[in-house]
Amino acid sequence: DNYQSLHVSIDKHFFSAQLGYADAIFEAGHIFGQVPYPLLTIPRANQTYAYQVDSYNLMNFLEFANDHYESLNLDQHFNGFFFNKIPLLKKLKWREVISAKALWGGVRDQNNPSLNPELYQFPVDSKGRPTTFIMGRTPYIEGSVGIENIFKFFRVDVVKRFNYLDHPDIAKIGIRARADFNF
Repeated sequence: DNYQSLHVSIDKHFFSAQLGYADAIFEAGHIFGQVPYPLLTIPRANQTYAYQVDSYNLMNFLEFANDHYESLNLDQHFNGFFFNKIPLLKKLKWREVISAKALWGGVRDQNNPSLNPELYQFPVDSKGRPTTFIMGRTPYIEGSVGIENIFKFFRVDVVKRFNYLDHPDIAKIGIRARADFNF
């Protein structure tokens, strides 16, 4: 089989005098041609307790497979805009951060294993339930609220998953930490 894969990524760093700075990452990809399941695009998932900026922190490994996708990740660092108004938090030099991540994707009929029995089928768990899914019209969305600069280099986020809550063995909310050296 012959196929091509195209991937585009655009990163932008925005500064705001009052509100700190924001990082935005837009990615898109498309696979041209028919490919078996292992060659589809698998989103970067994270099932650890470490916060990963470039991954979906409440998505399970191999939860989705796509032959086309678009994603947008936003990370707003307020640099103390709110916390500096509270004396104790100002003294601690903690900084507030919020993030939002969205992923749109899907699989065209030619790459859908349920429509093409000659392709590798999506995996199932020991009970026969699917563990890999094709996205519908709704994007996968998660968001987080966090504090960074704890002891000068820790970041702790509360992460919430907003949809696809009916999938098996998913976390709807979680706490994630990251060592991040931002001085």
